[in-house]
Formats: sequence, C-alpha cells, structure tokens
Amino acid sequence: MSDEAAPAEAPWEPLPPWLHTVAAAMVAERARWPHALLIAGPRGVGKRLLALHLARALLCEAPRPDGGSCESCTGCNLVMRSTHPDLRLIEPIAYDDDGNANPVDAITVEPIRDLIDFALLSGHRGRAKVAAIMPAETLNGAAANALLKTLEEPPAGTYLLLVTHQPGRLPATIVSRCRRLPIAHPDAAVAAAWLAECHVAHAELLLAQAGGAPLLALQLAHADVQRGRESLLAELARPERLSPVAMGARLDALPREQRKAELAAVVSWLHTWVADLAAVASGGEPRFHPDRRTALAELAGRVARVPLFRYHQTLLRQRALLAHPLQPRLVSEALLFEYRDLFARPKVR
Repeated sequence: MSDEAAPAEAPWEPLPPWLHTVAAAMVAERARWPHALLIAGPRGVGKRLLALHLARALLCEAPRPDGGSCESCTGCNLVMRSTHPDLRLIEPIAYDDDGNANPVDAITVEPIRDLIDFALLSGHRGRAKVAAIMPAETLNGAAANALLKTLEEPPAGTYLLLVTHQPGRLPATIVSRCRRLPIAHPDAAVAAAWLAECHVAHAELLLAQAGGAPLLALQLAHADVQRGRESLLAELARPERLSPVAMGARLDALPREQRKAELAAVVSWLHTWVADLAAVASGGEPRFHPDRRTALAELAGRVARVPLFRYHQTLLRQRALLAHPLQPRLVSEALLFEYRDLFARPKVR
C-alpha cells in the first residue's frame, strides 16, 4: 500500500529497512525534537509509515535508552491500534453516516480547528500530544491559514508531523516554520530485496514501473493492475489502431465511484510511457518500461520530439488536476486523441 493512499484505520505495518537509519537518528534527538517536522519526499517511499513510527516514539511510556519506542507499553499499543487519545491523524478522508471512510479532495478547516483545541488541552497519558497531517499539500487555503496560527505559537508538548509529496504546493509560511526531513528513493537493491520478502515476483521491473518507489511497486504487483497496464501499453504501442472513444466508453461503464481512480491509473501509465518515449527519442533508455524497449524504439522513430515534449507537459498538468475531473471519460478521450495525433502529423525536428 502506498503511503499516500493508506486509510486512517490501516493496520500497523513494520518500518521498511531503508527508513531505519533516519528513524533512529530522529528519535535519538528526542530532547531536541522540533515542534513541527516536515517529512518530504516522493510518493510510495514510506513517509506515512515513518510518521506513525515517530509518533509512537514520542508517545511511548517506556522509551529505550536510544529514544526508540519499547513497542509493548500501553502507549505503544494504543498508537498501533490508532486509538491513542493523544494522537490525531488528519487526512483527506470523510466519514459517512455508517462510519465508512471515504477519500476526499482536500483537508478542510474543521479538522484543523479540532487540532487547535486538541493542542490547547492537557494530554491524557502525560507523555506528549502528536498530530500527523498527511498529505499536507491537500490542506485547503482556510485550513493552511488556521494551521499557521498553531505553528507560530506551538503549545508545549505538542508535536506536528506534516507528510508531503509536493512541498512546493505548501505555503512558504508553513514550510519556514517546520524542520524539514527529506526522504529519497531507497537503494534499488534494498528495495528489491524488501519486495522479494513480500513475495513479489519481478521486483526489478515493478520498481522501474514505480519510478523506484517500493510501496507503490507493491501496489502495482496486483494482477489486475498489471493486466490493465498490459492492455493499455499494447494500444499505445499501435497508435494508428488506438480508439480513444472505445477506451472512454470502457471508463464510463465503470461504477461512478471507480471512474476517478481508473482515470488516474490511465493518466499515470500514459505519463510514464510518454516519458520513456521522450527518453528513447533523445537517445536514452526507458526508465519505467524497460520491457518495452522494442516498441518504444519503433515509435521514437515516428514522432517529432518538440510536440512530444509539449504533450508530456500537458500530462504533467493534467495529473495535478485529477482530483477534480468533471468528466473522466472526456479527459481520457482528449488525452488519447492528442497522443494519437502525435503520430499522424509529419515528423519535423
């Protein structure tokens, strides 16, 4: 499960090996812990898991000499069950009348106001109060402004953990009041070994598809996801036979609640395919789809680089708007028509 997609009630998961060193370094500084920590890095590297493990260390009632959590006290167990009264998880999730969690586009001001009240009250178990905001870039304007007041005058014993995939989308006033903890993609060998321990076959290829993000690679390992990839890439490899209308109709035939996620998957695969195509057209190697070198090389000889690069920028812009697609079918069709047109126009360098 990727760290950006994990629901608030997800079961506790162990910290992956590439995060052990950074977690140990942070808990060793327990006496000098910043009131606000900004955990920033690409999607799928475990930032959410790291935030939860750091929260457990702060709330542990019998910490080890190195500052780490004991993993067995009442505080640790409450964190692992997501029921600790001094821990708040603030995510873009709304609950329906039956208590079911549903993802929403943004973190609104109401949970941030609740956080302010939480920060002002005394803790229940006498250790600390911790709030994790994940992902922080989904804070809307009113929520960001409300959070800034707490960052400017942080109550004693309250710690904020902000997880972000896109720190550039956060207001500079928030970033400047946090200590930044950058998290990068792990070493490929370490990530592949971890995936193998998770009983994932073809770990190297999945890591390539995920751009080096192991938790995303774990998601992509699902058979249905790979079947969707195979089907889409087969059509993209033959643009003259590509039918955007037929693909849009398949998207529209899905239940309404599934269309946004399916559009996101289509745009993601399309983006990585076009990025590889641009790399091959420029004399490089494919990063995301190394198993499609032959098809990419054939297409690279048919497409002009300048329009291809412009289309790649279009895809990047569209990815940023995926939270608000008014008509997923129309978005899908428009992007696929534009892709097909790349190979219909004369090749002018």
